Amino acid sequence: MFVAEKYTGSKEDGYNLVIKQLKALIEDENDQIANLSNASALLNQFLDRINWVGFYLNRDNTLVLGPFQGLPACVRIEFGKGVCGTAAKEKRTLVVPDVHQFPGHIACDPASQSEIVVPLIKNGEVLGVLDIDSPEKNRFDDTDKEKLEEFVSVLIQYI
Repeated sequence: MFVAEKYTGSKEDGYNLVIKQLKALIEDENDQIANLSNASALLNQFLDRINWVGFYLNRDNTLVLGPFQGLPACVRIEFGKGVCGTAAKEKRTLVVPDVHQFPGHIACDPASQSEIVVPLIKNGEVLGVLDIDSPEKNRFDDTDKEKLEEFVSVLIQYI
């Protein structure tokens, strides 16, 4: 049985712990859906002040909803559209302090105010994106960006 530990120290140390927990969860499993499901559940339990966390998977240059935690979401997002599609097309992490200021933002949940999207890239190919929304503006910072990119770099080894 897996028990997710909560860390009350620094944000960076908390992320280091969650990355260690991710490795423990997925190192003996190679099923993509199982690993993405556990990864989204782990982040949902770890991160505070969020209202959605999950994955969109690349299906012929369209992002299709994958494992997630939160309210029902948009099912398909074209590359280049919204925050997720833009991050996938540009192959870079996007931190959006105020989603209402992002041109072409796709409002799946009207409560979302800020967002971070980290592309899952393996061998130069975009496998999908990790998408995290918050009901607070300016929720995500450089530490979130750096550590979530590290989280994703561990995860893509097992999907």
